Amino acid sequence: MSDRPESEATAPTAEVANGRIVVGVDGSPSSISAMRRAVVLAEALGREVVGVTAWELPQGFGGPLPAGWSPEEDAREISAQASRDAFGDTVPEVYRAVISKGPAAHTLLEASETADLLVVGSRGRGGFARLLLGSVSATLAEHANCSVLIVRD
Repeated sequence: MSDRPESEATAPTAEVANGRIVVGVDGSPSSISAMRRAVVLAEALGREVVGVTAWELPQGFGGPLPAGWSPEEDAREISAQASRDAFGDTVPEVYRAVISKGPAAHTLLEASETADLLVVGSRGRGGFARLLLGSVSATLAEHANCSVLIVRD
């Protein structure tokens, strides 16, 4: 038993407190809840939150992009709208957004390599595609390189 008070004995070390929390952002209500939860945790623990929005060309797409359409720009708009939905006009200082090319599960698995915690919503925008491809949150829970928090709406 330690002579230190319990709150001091259980306080996070500087190394842990300086880690980062990664949150998957796809604009779904579930990811908005995950963003809010990640920021609450980050502020309590003195960490940074990195909101990752992944994008990729539709499967089987082989031609030139339609004039005026950019999937990366769509991802930026989704990320910006998700931030407004989660935080209003004032984005917390601990939060920063990142747009990344690649499939969502793969992109978040890579991000988990340098994260202390990965936070995702329980249901994304997947719909029918999710039934065919499997749940991103289930894949992350099984294969991430850090702890995973799956937030329900």
